Amino acid sequence: MKVLIDTNILISAALSNKGTPYKAFIKAVNFPFRGIICEQNVSELRRIFSSKFPNRLFALETFLSTALLTLDYVAIPDIAYDIEQQLRDINDRPILRAAIYADADMILTGDKDFLESGIQRPRMISASDFINYDYISL
Repeated sequence: MKVLIDTNILISAALSNKGTPYKAFIKAVNFPFRGIICEQNVSELRRIFSSKFPNRLFALETFLSTALLTLDYVAIPDIAYDIEQQLRDINDRPILRAAIYADADMILTGDKDFLESGIQRPRMISASDFINYDYISL
């Protein structure tokens, strides 16, 4: 089961190995799941850390170098999908596009624009819901 991990989950996981986002990240990169990120995630991570956490850039790069060993890195296709119009924030659209292109089953996110979008496939799921998600019973 493929799970695209949104930037806000990655930020929280990079900043602390405690808490729900980190636990969800760890679950997403382990069987039966396959964690996915895209170039938009990485560029957002670097931009946000540079502006909000400049003293933690080394920690970010350390996190990314380790995370990329277990994550699939997918491209963002140039072609847009009609479903993208359901997202209020146009900056989230490349992430959705990458998830669709990679045939992701879920987007793991804390972003209300995703969670409240009404998009059914890929499924939008919060960190706490993902931790409690029972893949076997479905």
